[in-house]
Amino acid sequence: MGERFRERLRIVAPALLRLALVGAAALIVGYFLGDRVGLWFALIGFGAALAFHLFYLSALGAWLARPSLETVPEGVGTWATVFSRLYKSRRASELNERRLADNEARFRRTISALPEGLVLVDAQLQIEWCNPVAERHFGIRLSADAGLRLTNLVRDPVFVAYFTSAAFDAPLTFKPLANPGLVLSVQVIEFEPQRMIVLTRDVTQSERVDAMRRDFIANVSHELRTPLTVISGFLETLLEGAPPLDETRVHHLRLMYEQAQRMNRLVGDLLMLSRLESQEQPPADETVDIVQLVHEIADEARVLSGGRHRILVDCAQLSVRGSREELRSAFSNLVSNAIRYTPDGGRISLRWRATSAGAAFEVEDTGIGIAPEHIPRLTERFYRVDKSRSRETGGTGLGLAIVKHVLARHQGQLVIESAVGRGSTFAAHLPRERIIEGAESQLRAA
Repeated sequence: MGERFRERLRIVAPALLRLALVGAAALIVGYFLGDRVGLWFALIGFGAALAFHLFYLSALGAWLARPSLETVPEGVGTWATVFSRLYKSRRASELNERRLADNEARFRRTISALPEGLVLVDAQLQIEWCNPVAERHFGIRLSADAGLRLTNLVRDPVFVAYFTSAAFDAPLTFKPLANPGLVLSVQVIEFEPQRMIVLTRDVTQSERVDAMRRDFIANVSHELRTPLTVISGFLETLLEGAPPLDETRVHHLRLMYEQAQRMNRLVGDLLMLSRLESQEQPPADETVDIVQLVHEIADEARVLSGGRHRILVDCAQLSVRGSREELRSAFSNLVSNAIRYTPDGGRISLRWRATSAGAAFEVEDTGIGIAPEHIPRLTERFYRVDKSRSRETGGTGLGLAIVKHVLARHQGQLVIESAVGRGSTFAAHLPRERIIEGAESQLRAA
């Protein structure tokens, strides 16, 4: 505070000195020529000083109305200091403005050169700015469409539904109606309470490669199914037919038959996975009685277990809208995995219960458990924690990949909790929008 006062004092000191000199001169004149003459001298002197300051004050006011570096007034004394500081301040301000403008222009050029599209929108989805790539992706023009709602310009139902849901955890992949040959991936980033960035990426080529891969796998799997069926049929005939074979040949034939069956299961899983990936339409919107479905799966699980495990079922009376075939495949894979990796005498609990976000089908086992580093990769195709054990149990390595795709098509997700030596819990969560509520829950033990 003291430093600021001293700074102000330094600025007004010349003006105060002039006023003091005028006052001193008026006293001297009054002393020699009389008080009246001295008073008039003081009035004239102070009036001249006031007019001097009013002149420069009006110049300052006129300049502040239209500030410019070229029109800063020139002053005398105190006003020279004031105008000098104004000049320096204005010059620094203009340099900063020019630097900011250059940085903004460079930033816009950089964004415009990105291969991804970028649209800046407010809370009402009104376009504030976009780069040329986004203009090509969405078929819009910034010069004409700034201030308009993005969803009014891009009227694709899938795109509009994505923004209406406000669920931006996962990106949206869709084919814009304005450019049918294009496949876009759209991701929304909320970076301010009232603004969002919409990022677009052309994934046409990668989608085409994925489609070729899916078609190849589906075609190869389909072609393998017929010869495998023939081979399995003949092997089964040889094992059951006459004349009786010696023990060594029976053993070899049984191994061949088991491996043929394993290949059949692998082909079946590949075809199922390929079908899930290639279907763009949503799953069938049928009412699925999950209680009945879970009990059917539990009965099959008891047959597969052969009495080696205790299987419990606890179901709330909640039905869902979706595809019964797909949900059955997903839930069956979770249960069969639990049976394969739970030692004899273990317990497997199947639960269908309501959650705060919807409902969940949980499969809890007392099996061997999974180390934490393996859990993030379990839904990858053919990923195996223990390759030798997976071969022994007859797993194909595609079960959890199928579960992941089925749940994604039902807007759900798979949550895995496990500890080595203590068992695992696989929970298939479904959103509230797909739940049809009912009544009581029940417990049935095997």
